[in-house]
Amino acid sequence: MEHLCSKTLQETPECLPCTHRTYDYSVVHPGPNLNMIVGANGTGKSSIVCAICLCLAGKTAVLGRGDKVGLYVKRGCKKGHVEIELYKRGGNVVIFREIHAENNQSLWMLNDRQCSQKAVEEEVKALRIQVSNLCQFLPQEKVGEFAKMSKIELLEATEKSVGPPEMYEYHCELKNFRNKERELENVVKEKASFLEKAKQRNERNKHDVNRYYEKKRHLDVIELLEKKKPWVEYETTRKELEGVKKERDEARKQLSSLKQTQAPMVKKIQQIDEQLKPTEAQIKDKTAAIKEASLKCKQKQDQLDRKNKEIDDIKQKCRLKQMEEEDHQKRISNTRRTIEDLKAELAKVGDQPDVTPRINAVNADLRRIQEERAKIEGEKGDLRREKDNLCAESRMLEKKLNDMNNMMNAKVEKLRGRHRDTHAALQWLRQNKQLFRGNVHEPMMLVINVKDHRFAKYVENHISFHDLRAFVFQRKDDMEKFMIEVRDKMNLKVNSICAPEESCSKRPPSRNIESLRRFGFFTYLREMFDAPDEVMSYLCHQYRVHDVPVGNERTKSMIKTVRLSSKKKVIEEYTVKRSFYSNKISTSNSVVHPSQYLTITVDAEEKRQLEQQMKVGNNIDERMKALQKEAVALDRRDNELLAEKKGLSELKGKKRQLEQKISTKQDSLKQMEQNIIDLTKIEEETKEKIAAVNAEKVTIVTAFMAQMKLRAKLTMEKVHLALETVGLTAEKNKLENDCREGASELRTTDQKCSRLEQRKVQLTDQCKGLLKRAKAICKMQPDQSLPEDLRNAFSKLPDTLDEVDAMLNEERSRAECFTGLSENVVDEYNRREQEIKQMEKELEEKSNALNAYRQNISEAKERWLNPLKHLVEQINEKFSAFFRSMQCAGEVDLHSENEEEYDKYGIRIRVKFHATTQLHELTPYHQSGGERSVSTMLYLMALQELNRCPFRVVDEINQGMDPVNERRVFDIVVRTACKETTSQYFFITPKLLQNLTYAEEMTILCIHNGPHMLSPNQWDERAFVRRCLERKARA
Repeated sequence: MEHLCSKTLQETPECLPCTHRTYDYSVVHPGPNLNMIVGANGTGKSSIVCAICLCLAGKTAVLGRGDKVGLYVKRGCKKGHVEIELYKRGGNVVIFREIHAENNQSLWMLNDRQCSQKAVEEEVKALRIQVSNLCQFLPQEKVGEFAKMSKIELLEATEKSVGPPEMYEYHCELKNFRNKERELENVVKEKASFLEKAKQRNERNKHDVNRYYEKKRHLDVIELLEKKKPWVEYETTRKELEGVKKERDEARKQLSSLKQTQAPMVKKIQQIDEQLKPTEAQIKDKTAAIKEASLKCKQKQDQLDRKNKEIDDIKQKCRLKQMEEEDHQKRISNTRRTIEDLKAELAKVGDQPDVTPRINAVNADLRRIQEERAKIEGEKGDLRREKDNLCAESRMLEKKLNDMNNMMNAKVEKLRGRHRDTHAALQWLRQNKQLFRGNVHEPMMLVINVKDHRFAKYVENHISFHDLRAFVFQRKDDMEKFMIEVRDKMNLKVNSICAPEESCSKRPPSRNIESLRRFGFFTYLREMFDAPDEVMSYLCHQYRVHDVPVGNERTKSMIKTVRLSSKKKVIEEYTVKRSFYSNKISTSNSVVHPSQYLTITVDAEEKRQLEQQMKVGNNIDERMKALQKEAVALDRRDNELLAEKKGLSELKGKKRQLEQKISTKQDSLKQMEQNIIDLTKIEEETKEKIAAVNAEKVTIVTAFMAQMKLRAKLTMEKVHLALETVGLTAEKNKLENDCREGASELRTTDQKCSRLEQRKVQLTDQCKGLLKRAKAICKMQPDQSLPEDLRNAFSKLPDTLDEVDAMLNEERSRAECFTGLSENVVDEYNRREQEIKQMEKELEEKSNALNAYRQNISEAKERWLNPLKHLVEQINEKFSAFFRSMQCAGEVDLHSENEEEYDKYGIRIRVKFHATTQLHELTPYHQSGGERSVSTMLYLMALQELNRCPFRVVDEINQGMDPVNERRVFDIVVRTACKETTSQYFFITPKLLQNLTYAEEMTILCIHNGPHMLSPNQWDERAFVRRCLERKARA
């Protein structure tokens, strides 16, 4: 760059801010081209990088070290400052920053004038310095993040770094334009859709409007018909009234003629009725007397039936006594036969031997069996109590096991949430463990069990996450088989580790913990957790957990006096190092993040003991089964002896039982013989009772016959009176039949006259009401005649009421077919017509605006995309040339899946390091660390000649390269960065290969910082060169 270039970098603080706090005072004078800063690890190379970043208003996150600026001040100092002078045409820019460690505050000065951090940021931005851009400023801790940048992020960083100032602005403008274009497209699409729907809806409404007018025509006809209908009804009623009047007059004349003909016959019928009244009264009295006599006859018959039933009951009691006596005699006979049989059986039993000795022997065996059974029952009771206790304990153990398994499941779920590929590989391993010959352990985070969850954060921060999710194998061939299955076939990204062949899990620490207790150390990291032997062996070998002591607050306060071996020691949040080169101790603090995976602890030994205790119950069940078998055998023997004892006891007591039975039966026989019934006496008593009842029956029969005779006499008298009544009734009926025909006609005629009179009155009132109603419907005055227009309209309509009703129903039916219609439909239709016209106008305006916007986007795209493509082609040309010079292949292209999606554009880097492979995109997973470093460095070199920034910084990017690639990259850096047209370049490295090619334009800054080095004011460069020349001459 012609207008600015960093010529001088000065660091002149009381205590220079740097990560390792290695300087008290330092001044750096860089050259205008390539500045090679070389020095051993821990000497303070990265301190220069930190100083540049902090003084140029960079964030601490850019450095990837401490998160607060106060942490960059050397320990023991309260403040420190940095001063940088930047070359600029028209006058250099001097930036000064003083940092206070206690409150993390800073004092800023710009060209010896105090200012705000905002002013410094604006000045730095005006000089196109971007310390947050990895394409310009690449600290040591951010080298790995460059390969992790997405294509989109890489494009933005490249635009900011090497593109014209307006290129990134055009890109951002295009992205905003595209978002606004989408918004306009959505608005146009929504309006077009809404317009189309409105048109369709109004088209449907147009049909409703037509239907509305058609319905209105039908309603007008209905209104006219409803006006004519009262007039038709009035005219019909008036004509009916005239007919009724004429018919009424004729009926009155006929009624008068019939009344004169019926008078003589009616008088004769009245005389016969007077003769019939006394006879009918006598017949009624005779009927009541006959009814009373019949009731008394029935009562006497009921008394006779009750006496007959009483005789039957007396005879039944006699028969029952006879049957009872017969049964009594049978029982006596049976008892006598039973006594004879028992005496015969008693005679046979007297010849059997004595069974008392055998019964005593059986009783002894039964007592012995009872004692053995009691003993077994006691043992079974003890076992049951023991089993009950074990069951209660087993439930507790089972609950503990379930809790442990749940905690393991929680750890597995955490693993799945953080790394799904590792979780998928874990599921595969659990299903296929039989495929492996040696021990295979699940990811470390699942098998490591921290004894105290408070210390989980120390273990987790000490072991990298890549190893925490790694599978551990005892045999290398098992690991290779596993990786072929999950990585190559299943395409999963997993980590695997092979444990050391010689176990390191029991390796002792370098110092006894007792010797460190005075510093506050209380244990080693290995003692804080349990793990399988292979896992512990790997952690001891790789992370030296057996040699990492853990301290407390006392250790923190004594950090200055603690001096340990050259390996890392975790002391809460501090790291202590001993330099390999200078043997000097350096410390740095790092944040110990809270544990995420190891806080859930499961004691594996306790789990194994719980599983063994669960098996104890099985032994008790087996002992119970054996005792049960013994008890069954004893029960079987006991039953046999009891059956034998029962048989002997029955044999012994049979004679005594027979004698008792015979005595009992004889007593029963005597009792039955004393209770014999006297049947003769019972029969005599029965005859006497029957004779008394028969005497009562004779009295009842006499009274019954007297009532029967009285009823017969009354019946004959009633018959004579009935015969007299029949003659008079026959004569009356003949006269009534003759008179009935004329009377019926007379009554009918009379009713007809009354009905016609009522009808005439009704029709008269109805005519008046109909005429009044018809005039009211037509809105006429009471004395007004029918208007001519209505008369003409009525003449076109039917004249009969049925025809009017039929037409009215038809018109109403047609009108009812038009449902859901109102005047609002017409108003809504007209209103929407206006809205559609307005929407068409708005849609046209939005479409025109969208087309104009697209034209603007097309112009902006040309302004941005063409220079960008040219820029990417330049980068690709140099990048490919660099790779060809290394006998490799690489290319850079502008990648986008959709040309219109400007926020998806990105720069894609593809590389090939072996002749047998294809070009692959640069990713954090596919290439090795060295290959990523080479690709990153060559891409930065491809940007070097295009760079518009004053200077660029790359810190220790060559650490992962092999010697061949490192030499090639170094030659490319020297050739590119030493050109006159390139910007200032800072290349920091802890080592250099021998016999490298150097250029005159290079500035090499060697950092010699250690306890045995001379102070800067005692260093004589000329004397050092003279001594070197003399040494070569002597050689």
